[in-house]
Amino acid sequence: MNLILIRHGQSEWNALNQFTGWKDPGLTNKGIEEAQNAAKIINNLGIHFDLAFTSALIRAQDTADIILQEIKQPLITIKDKALNERNYGDLAGLNKDDARKKWGNEQVHIWRRSYDTPPPGGESLKDTGERVLPYFMEKILPKVCEGKNILVAAHGNSLRSLIKYLDKISNEDIVKLEIPTGAPIHYVINDDGSVKSKKDFFNE
Repeated sequence: MNLILIRHGQSEWNALNQFTGWKDPGLTNKGIEEAQNAAKIINNLGIHFDLAFTSALIRAQDTADIILQEIKQPLITIKDKALNERNYGDLAGLNKDDARKKWGNEQVHIWRRSYDTPPPGGESLKDTGERVLPYFMEKILPKVCEGKNILVAAHGNSLRSLIKYLDKISNEDIVKLEIPTGAPIHYVINDDGSVKSKKDFFNE
């Protein structure tokens, strides 16, 4: 049935250009507005949700809460660290420009945009997918295939992992995918788990 994926609204550390990962800053005022705008888009789709899933991090939880409040669909939201952002390890909390000064542009670019090279003490996108995808396959996709409508509010890299699977994107191409904050992605899923249709709202 319907699966809505959304990256959380702008966080305080997004605004400061800092690596965030498993750190837990809240939403900015802009992030709250992004979640409210996403709610209007989702409301116009006319979907009645059965379940909502989010990560263990407050920026994703607050985004889900704002959306559900705005569309007047109070749900118990299932929170799980399996949907957390990629763990940036030693980079977490650092300004991205400062990290480039410390390790060099090329090395930081490799850590950020390679598929399988993790930063020190952290996860690669490959590692993130190996955490996120089993949870999705066990807890979320079967419910969508049963005909339930699901909202997932998560993070750039956890959502990249899901989109890689759903859209059958290569390792090389998935690292190039940019997912804006607060922009819904609407999938219609067949009962065999394949994608019937997809629409993103990146420029709404």
